[in-house]
Amino acid sequence: MFSDRLAEGLAVPVEGWDFSWFDGRATEQRPSWGYSRLLADRAASAKALLDVQTGGGEVLASVPALPPVVAATESWEPNLALARRRLGEAVAHIPDDADLPFPDAHFDLVVSRHPVTTRWDEIARVLTPGGRYLAQHVGSGTVRELTEFMMGQVTGGRRPHDPLTTHSGVDVVGLVTAAERAGLDVTDVRHEALRMEFFDIAAVVVFLRKVVWTVPGFTVDAYRDRLETLHDFIERHGPFVAHSQRILIEAVR
Repeated sequence: MFSDRLAEGLAVPVEGWDFSWFDGRATEQRPSWGYSRLLADRAASAKALLDVQTGGGEVLASVPALPPVVAATESWEPNLALARRRLGEAVAHIPDDADLPFPDAHFDLVVSRHPVTTRWDEIARVLTPGGRYLAQHVGSGTVRELTEFMMGQVTGGRRPHDPLTTHSGVDVVGLVTAAERAGLDVTDVRHEALRMEFFDIAAVVVFLRKVVWTVPGFTVDAYRDRLETLHDFIERHGPFVAHSQRILIEAVR
């Protein structure tokens, strides 16, 4: 059974940010604010929209009424192919920490869901005066329970970063401070901890292959012993519980 579950987890494609495969295998509470609804509301009145680190373009493609000008960025080539199928050549292929390949004051709405790296200076540069940034960030400590089970307890402080750049796993104060230092006026910030449950080890394997920063360098071979221990726990005691941290931030140039 354990080997079969591992094989199943290894066979699942992990491109893009479509998590529908996890239905019945894992659950995660959703933030109360409804990022997709907020995005659709802001996009309806925008003239030019940029989606930073769009993934496979799933979220942007779901917006019912997009503005006349739409652009997106993505760094990972498998995601890029998916995004271009949904959004066309409007998706620029650039590293997550690179300068944005757009003119100054070009967009009145810049959005991002779960950015890995945020170049606040570049976001401020491409926004029009009065333009808006809307994003849902991954908060520090996300899925810490799974990271610590697989790798051992993390000790020490958070890695320092440039004040104009924030990486996956930000805290609320650091996020707001970085935005304000880039010249943005933060108008809304919210934070929620959300329960996650993994019902079998295949779901854990797919999650760790897909959300690669949870256990950097994860492979089934390297972590087989820990995976087997976790499989036995789930079989005897039920789902493995972890928590995600989500931060909503909205700011104006």
